[in-house]
Amino acid sequence: MVKENLAYVEEQIQKACDKVGRKREEVTLIAVSKTKPVALIDEAIDYGIQEFGENKVQEIMDKFDTVKAPVHWHMIGHLQRNKVKYIVDKVCLIHSVDSYRLAEMIDQEAEKKGVISNILLEVNIAKEDTKFGAMEEDVPGLVEQIAKLPHVRIKGLMTIAPFVENSEKNRVHFRNLRNLYVDIKNKNIDNVDMKILSMGMTNDYEIAIEEGATMIRVGTGIFGERNYTI
Repeated sequence: MVKENLAYVEEQIQKACDKVGRKREEVTLIAVSKTKPVALIDEAIDYGIQEFGENKVQEIMDKFDTVKAPVHWHMIGHLQRNKVKYIVDKVCLIHSVDSYRLAEMIDQEAEKKGVISNILLEVNIAKEDTKFGAMEEDVPGLVEQIAKLPHVRIKGLMTIAPFVENSEKNRVHFRNLRNLYVDIKNKNIDNVDMKILSMGMTNDYEIAIEEGATMIRVGTGIFGERNYTI
């Protein structure tokens, strides 16, 4: 199943890139393995996947030493400040930073572990009440503030677009996030290296790629429906 699903996702990524004249290597596929057993992750590793995304700190900790080969872990879910210490030296990128207080905690824990923590700022670009993320208008100021933290590096922006039946409806949100990304990038702020736009999931990653995503997060499209009972 994983092999066939990955082949299909790869085909769709390539089509989206071709449509807008982008190179395939400009887009990083993150396999979202939340609630999935290590056996399925190992299968994905066999087919060349090295980037895996998890929503919960505990799952990263449980899987970190049990997968068959070293991989790059991404923290893509909401991160509580009291859990930062467990994963700051285990993940290559935290996608879900939405406040200065969280960034400050990451900075403190990164200093203790002797690492530099790469982060993305999560933006609630569609202004949904049920979603985490900083509001679009607050992001430039938040970037300036967080950029002063010595053990944190802002690498870009992330958003979780609304779940919609017609993925075209999310194009405007992806476009708005990319515009915000470009605006911040053009400011050339010290300690800010705007290279990553993490947007697009199973139901809309093709549209996200067309609008400039450099990272897409695909779970169901690779591993099938999630099991929320574990």
